[in-house]
Amino acid sequence: MATQLAEADASTKNHPESVVVRFAGDSGDGMQLTGGQFTLSSALAGNDFATFPDFPAEIRAPQGTLFGVSAFQINFGSTAIDTAGDAPDVLVAMNPAALKTNLGALKPGGLIIADTGEFTKRNLEKAKYEVSPIDDGSLAKWNVLAFDISALTVEAVKPFGLGNKDALRCKNMWTLGLALWMFDRDRAPLIDWLTGKFKKNPLLAEANIAALNAGHAYGETAELGGQLHKSHIDKVETPAGLYRTITGAEAVALGLVAGARLAHLPMFFGGYPITPASSILHYLVGLKEFGVTTFQAEDEIAAIAAAIGASYAGHLGVTSSSGPGIALKTEAMGLAVMTELPLVIVNSQRGGPSTGLPTKTEQSDLYQAVYGRNGDTPIPVISACSPGDAFDCAIEAVRIATQYMTPVILLTDGYIANAAEPWAVPDVSTYAEFPVKYLAERNGPDGTLLPYARDEKGARPWIKPGTPGLTHRIGGIEKNPGTGNLDYSPESHQAMTNARKAKVDGVAKSIPAQEVTLGETSGKLAVVGWGSTYGPIHQAVRRARAKGQDVHHIHVRHIWPLPENLGDLLRGYEKILVPEMNTGQFKTVLRDQFLVDARPHNKTSGQPFTIAELEEAIEGALG
Repeated sequence: MATQLAEADASTKNHPESVVVRFAGDSGDGMQLTGGQFTLSSALAGNDFATFPDFPAEIRAPQGTLFGVSAFQINFGSTAIDTAGDAPDVLVAMNPAALKTNLGALKPGGLIIADTGEFTKRNLEKAKYEVSPIDDGSLAKWNVLAFDISALTVEAVKPFGLGNKDALRCKNMWTLGLALWMFDRDRAPLIDWLTGKFKKNPLLAEANIAALNAGHAYGETAELGGQLHKSHIDKVETPAGLYRTITGAEAVALGLVAGARLAHLPMFFGGYPITPASSILHYLVGLKEFGVTTFQAEDEIAAIAAAIGASYAGHLGVTSSSGPGIALKTEAMGLAVMTELPLVIVNSQRGGPSTGLPTKTEQSDLYQAVYGRNGDTPIPVISACSPGDAFDCAIEAVRIATQYMTPVILLTDGYIANAAEPWAVPDVSTYAEFPVKYLAERNGPDGTLLPYARDEKGARPWIKPGTPGLTHRIGGIEKNPGTGNLDYSPESHQAMTNARKAKVDGVAKSIPAQEVTLGETSGKLAVVGWGSTYGPIHQAVRRARAKGQDVHHIHVRHIWPLPENLGDLLRGYEKILVPEMNTGQFKTVLRDQFLVDARPHNKTSGQPFTIAELEEAIEGALG
């Protein structure tokens, strides 16, 4: 789970030890790159942080338009950070569209840094401004620092002979330099990074470094009437260890590889590009030395079919997608259930249905994961709550898949996949291994082979094709219990349906009992969450408890089957509130399984919950 904070740290106000900054601009302005490098500087400064990259759906929207704005928000500080922050303290707006689409989030009294060089008549019209907001008094409740970043950047890189277009591409580095000065950050690591990035074009490296230095120098030398000043954010107190910045997609990739190693298996990954899941394939391509084979298929169906084939051959088959792609994989998922082969299916959820919101986050695929296949096709479902948690969840998915001979669905979402946080690199030697054993000889009476005989967990044996004497039939038509011969008689189908269900239900015996994340095991209100709602729920509950309210936080990792003690635990509370980025899917599962009066609190805007929203929901639930 993500880092849990002491209740004494809770406050009804933002912690003064933390700052929220949002960089926003056109999708070609390099805001994700700027945010990513500022995140690196925060990590090197010893701050805790959480990030929220917010992409436009269009690959390259028309420049200067409202729907083409790309933003990157980071919350960093000297105290433990669980979320990317409710409202920015600082908004860096590279054009009018970026200002208009992000201004509503900025806290009153916050600082706006705007590039006046982009506030041209044409750009103002694209952003639906009749007059410049910098001049009409509409920004009076914020501090505004407006100057021509474009012109200052062009001047800074003039010695390198770049054309105007290439010169303006250095604006993000100028802005980053100013931000590094504002928060007392060292430029050296960024200069080293630029030198390496543009190793084949030293002129561009020097130009970008010059822009970075110019932005930093501007902060040092400009007379800005106190609106812009240097702030120092102390290091966060953390246990000693090796730390790195990690995104959810990276953590899933590393966790899958670690899981395969713990199972003593080579791994095959079959995927097809889809936002926001594609990054998992990108990271795995670079891990071939760990026995990983990657395959970019021609479509989603081919990707999962190839992964099932790899599992049949004795590898760990893995595939990933987002909701629309998972829908295409559904028939093959049924095949994996019927054949009882291990398979890990990662769903990086995005807004739906259909193509929906390709670059926005949501939790609306829970029904799809738990129920969404034809027939009775039970599949274990696990959900990660943060980027770092995705590593352990991926290992757990591999464990269940290989030990129970079943496909497993691992749920993340767009927020987890793209967001970054500091991660204490674990000592993998402390993880228990779960090596796979293939059937090597006939296992039935009188030398017969029973490919669907079951062990104490209900799992059938894993038989590598080509093993002498173990030729057997496998496929998607119902089979006879034990022998695996084709048999779709009523008796066989009943027995095999019961066996597959019992096997997945039995997974609950090997998962930990559900614990209370914050609070006690009984009380007036339990706020029950899953997935990426962890951070805002945890912070909201901490603040409520600091005010003396009888509220508790429970966060569920194993979505199906649910922990065996969860029903009894929930019955210890008078009220249950379930915040979700959907229309109430986990609430329905809890009601169905435990007959408890779980009440929903839902959001489907494509944006994560804010802490303030959940504080208000807690107040309402407590009456």
